[in-house]
Amino acid sequence: MSEPDDDARPLAVTPPPGGGVGPGGAGGGTAPGGAGGGTAPGGAGGASVAERVLTTHLPAFMPWLLLTIAVVVSAFLRGNFFTQYSVASTFATFVPLVIVAVGQAVVVIGGGLDLSIGAIAALSSVTAITVMGGENSRVLLGLLVAVGTGAACGLLNGLIVAGLRLQPLITTFATAAIFSGVTLWVLPTPGGRVPPGITGTFRTAVAGVPMTVLIVLAVGGLWLLLRRTTLVRHIYAMGGDPLAAYNSLVPVRLTQALSYVIAGGFAGLAGMGILANAGSGDPFIGGTMALDSVAAVVIGGIALRGGIGGPIGAMAGAMVLSLASSILFFAGVPTTYRPLASGLVVIAALALSALTDRRKQ
Repeated sequence: MSEPDDDARPLAVTPPPGGGVGPGGAGGGTAPGGAGGGTAPGGAGGASVAERVLTTHLPAFMPWLLLTIAVVVSAFLRGNFFTQYSVASTFATFVPLVIVAVGQAVVVIGGGLDLSIGAIAALSSVTAITVMGGENSRVLLGLLVAVGTGAACGLLNGLIVAGLRLQPLITTFATAAIFSGVTLWVLPTPGGRVPPGITGTFRTAVAGVPMTVLIVLAVGGLWLLLRRTTLVRHIYAMGGDPLAAYNSLVPVRLTQALSYVIAGGFAGLAGMGILANAGSGDPFIGGTMALDSVAAVVIGGIALRGGIGGPIGAMAGAMVLSLASSILFFAGVPTTYRPLASGLVVIAALALSALTDRRKQ
């Protein structure tokens, strides 16, 4: 195959000795110690540490083991944990983060990162509540607006990352500020009225199964359908080895851009989940959601380098984080320590992953 020109070549796909492709994958830069990234402390040794962090991931069973432990502890602290009302309420808190985690997982699997996904969810929610105006007849319109807003924001991220070849970390950090500003312009203060059809349906049950549980299962089913598409196969190929994917005629830059569009669409769905759970709009709701989704992805067994893992594991990771906050609440720990709990869970997950990798070696 002839050497491709610079416009067609995916960015930074050939790691230098001791270096590696950074979190941006096909659109990202090189890791510390590689070309363009400066020389890490310790030279190649520093780069190998960064490479190990990016490729470290939990075994597939670990997210479910952690979730089982979290459920057992929650049941111990709450005697009514398994009642229908309690399950419905618990899953109601799961829904937004679970959906956002799926979107984040798609981007990370492709070798990218989206720090704006929480801001996208917030923007989607306030645009939807503004359009619906509390009317049941406009629920479908609100859903379309929310998903469309999220996809449009994701498209902007994708065009910048894939088209201009900027680092995903910096790009999405900047666009998060932009989306947050637009959110405050649309809805300066918390308020608005969610159509009663949304909030009422969100708290109902079908054949004894809470609607919130069915929504989480539906999100998982939606991913299983997407998993069969050519686009998702290309996303996995791009995250696993961008250069090999390019040489296999995978449209790397287009695939990378579309991964952000998919993430934005899921963020739009999460925005509707936020409205259904809160009953009103809140422009500040997505503040911690981006980092929580990254934590869920790590707990879910997805390598930050990309190409390994799946959103189903990220869904389990999101549930673990949500239950961890709930456990602290019912244990009487002040809410100010919740971020600490999330950080400790992620560190523990990475430590378990590192120990597992060493035993394999």
